[in-house]
Amino acid sequence: MLRTRAQKRFLCGWLLACFCALPLRPQNSDATPLNTSGQITVDGHTAPYLIRHLPVNSFPQLPAAIQASLTRRGCLIPQSYEARQPENVVHSSFERLGSSDWAILCSAQGTVSLLVFFGDGSSAPFTLASAPETEHLQSHGASPTLGFNWAIDAASPEDVHEAQLGMHHPPPRLDHDALADSVIDRRTVYRFYSNDTWTLLGTQD
Repeated sequence: MLRTRAQKRFLCGWLLACFCALPLRPQNSDATPLNTSGQITVDGHTAPYLIRHLPVNSFPQLPAAIQASLTRRGCLIPQSYEARQPENVVHSSFERLGSSDWAILCSAQGTVSLLVFFGDGSSAPFTLASAPETEHLQSHGASPTLGFNWAIDAASPEDVHEAQLGMHHPPPRLDHDALADSVIDRRTVYRFYSNDTWTLLGTQD
């Protein structure tokens, strides 16, 4: 049936009014913000801070069971202020020589935890350290904004041996990797798993 131009204008106007009356849901309304920012007082001075995060699915190499465990915990992966590529998810041999294990910094509800999963993550992880995110902030470069300063990496037996060279009685070389746990530009400690126990290794520092 043909409609007059006036009828078409009326119909279009009615449809537009109905469409505009529909409630609009913002995109990603349920998404967790990836950046955390605010103000913090340090040595009597207030400074802004910014912590960047990546979602778990930014690390598709993680085994499915570990991804599921991190998702259940509500984890985001915090990135240090000097990160230039995704970091703080580490794949190495922490349990024994040749094992396939994962160390991860998990940030959830303002607290960041250092987790280690052995194998495919079918067992519960070790929690080696935990602290409020705001305890890991520091200035960097000329920026007035504080950034996140916690980073982890794998440390080979050779890496640890070099860190121990200045000791009076350096211990024997390790037979598998340690976990380098660093406050950027300040200190690194080495966490090592042996005989069912995690220990901090002595270094020349």
